Amino acid sequence: MGLTLTEKILQAHLVDGKMEKGSEIGIRIDQTLTQDATGTMAYLEFEAMGVDRVKTERSVAYIDHNTLQSGFENADDHRFIGSVCKKHGIYFSRPGNGICHQVHLERFGAPGKTLIGSDSHTPTGGGIGMIAIGAGGMDVAVAMGGGAYYITCPKVVKVNLSGKLKPWVSAKDVILEVLRRLSVKGGVGKVMEYCGEGVKTLSVPERATITNMGAELGATTSIFPSDEVTQKFLKAQGREDVYIPLSADDDAVYDEQVDINLSELVPLAACPHSPDNVKSVEEIGRLKIDQVCIGSCTNSSLMDMMKVAYILKGKTVHPDVSLSIAPGSKQVLNMLAQNGALAIMIDAGARILESACGPCIGMGQSPNSKGISLRTFNRNFEGRSGTKDGQIYLVSPEMAALSALTGYLSDPRELGEMPEFTMPEEFIVNDNMIEPPVDAADMDKVEILRGPNIKPFPVAEALADTIDAGVSLKVGDNITTDHIMPAGAKILPLRSNIPKISEYCFAVCDETFHDRALSMGKSIIIGGSNYGQGSSREHAALAPLYLGVKAVITKSFARIHMANLINAGILPLTFENEKDYDSIDQGDELVIENVEKQFRASDRIKVLNKTKGTEFTAILTASDRQRDMLAAGGLLNYTKNNS
Repeated sequence: MGLTLTEKILQAHLVDGKMEKGSEIGIRIDQTLTQDATGTMAYLEFEAMGVDRVKTERSVAYIDHNTLQSGFENADDHRFIGSVCKKHGIYFSRPGNGICHQVHLERFGAPGKTLIGSDSHTPTGGGIGMIAIGAGGMDVAVAMGGGAYYITCPKVVKVNLSGKLKPWVSAKDVILEVLRRLSVKGGVGKVMEYCGEGVKTLSVPERATITNMGAELGATTSIFPSDEVTQKFLKAQGREDVYIPLSADDDAVYDEQVDINLSELVPLAACPHSPDNVKSVEEIGRLKIDQVCIGSCTNSSLMDMMKVAYILKGKTVHPDVSLSIAPGSKQVLNMLAQNGALAIMIDAGARILESACGPCIGMGQSPNSKGISLRTFNRNFEGRSGTKDGQIYLVSPEMAALSALTGYLSDPRELGEMPEFTMPEEFIVNDNMIEPPVDAADMDKVEILRGPNIKPFPVAEALADTIDAGVSLKVGDNITTDHIMPAGAKILPLRSNIPKISEYCFAVCDETFHDRALSMGKSIIIGGSNYGQGSSREHAALAPLYLGVKAVITKSFARIHMANLINAGILPLTFENEKDYDSIDQGDELVIENVEKQFRASDRIKVLNKTKGTEFTAILTASDRQRDMLAAGGLLNYTKNNS
């Protein structure tokens, strides 16, 4: 029996456990990446481990999220990260060099390697045949220190692509179709492996768009084979030396299969407020729009930008529409400037933003009240844009550009014949915005520069024998990490200050939560299904930890957030009988006696509702290692205890 591509790479990096579906495995990590919204905390954690130099093949810190410097906080964080990188052996991508996933694909990613990043869209690297996984900052810190990264050995889904995309139908439409079929929960515990003859028709940037937004499926990651298309891309980047051919065996056995005929796809859009609320442009109909934003790590490649420039050439943005465009990297921006495409965009009336995440994380360009905004991004959660009642649609660059001209949601197939857009034979390569670290012999000469906004991260205490706490909050299904710990221009600068940022914890759901949780001292949160979907931000666990949350009991968890809760020392439980969710009210006092004794003996945990005089059973889905972590009070304590 042959192996899937996923199994081949995981097997080659296996350092702990057995390749048995559903069991925990530890894999060796070749590369890591961080971005500045999660990086400061990750590097504080790395420092706390006492490791002098990173032990990975390549670790890179990117400045791409908190680039709007309206106060000292972001600039101080950037300076801190830069000094840590210089001292500890990490490459530093300066502000303006581009979005982490775009730049990493261009300059560092390599087929067959493993990559984890403190950003949920790290799976972008799967576009060139990497196992690239989003993780919490503490997991990244451990990997930088030479530790294994632990995941549940995933099921592998074969996404069989046939045919070829029709003119003006895009890679964005491919992943939107997958989301339409499988939902935001459909990829949990799985790797989406793209196969079939249709793969050869997709360029690396198109493949990266698909793997990037595969994060919205809840998948562990997504991956394409490494083939002659991959080789051509790496050669154009001056990195052909890292190319190796990789694919699944012909007789590989998959756990599931999804068949997609590329020739049958039509332009699609994800409607508010979920990436899986997907409809065709015909189903949505004539929709007047207020704003268009083109860019993000999903759709900011040179190829995307050239398509946009072609559509805008000689035309003017509709007077009722604000169009902003953010090229994904300095390389892309530089090439647009040199080939004249940038001038076309400016002539049309586009507002050119820096090469950064920007509007995708609510960092500027928030739409008007109840504004309808078309975005080429990957998420459209309620309030993520910075406007609470903003109506965000996720679309392809082609649909976005045409709609910016017409003033309403438009079908790009109306453009008629499509010219052939091809990859350049050679990209402009200038890595002068990537600073290498100093030699190990000189690391003691480097001073770590800390600003006043950088506070120590909260450390959990060892698990108490009994958890006796009130329910501080009860929420419904599909609560995202944007609900738990919002982003945006006002909040992101506080990422290195947990006490301060915790004031915004769950503010989207209940603005009184912070004060109530703080006054309770310790508490429990009750949630619905798919709790914690979305971003990898570990602040969605660290802020509740700071506010005294001891356990979270839900119908089900998203993968990364559940891991982050365990890393923080917060007990993540799921209802054995989901009907018990309905019997609990905010304010109820819950008691879990002999916590560690219970979870050492069984997955089933007895929980007493002292207020109602009832009892229910919850499930702890955790490995022995994770139970040790919970007993110790989180990953940092566990690592110290076992170092």
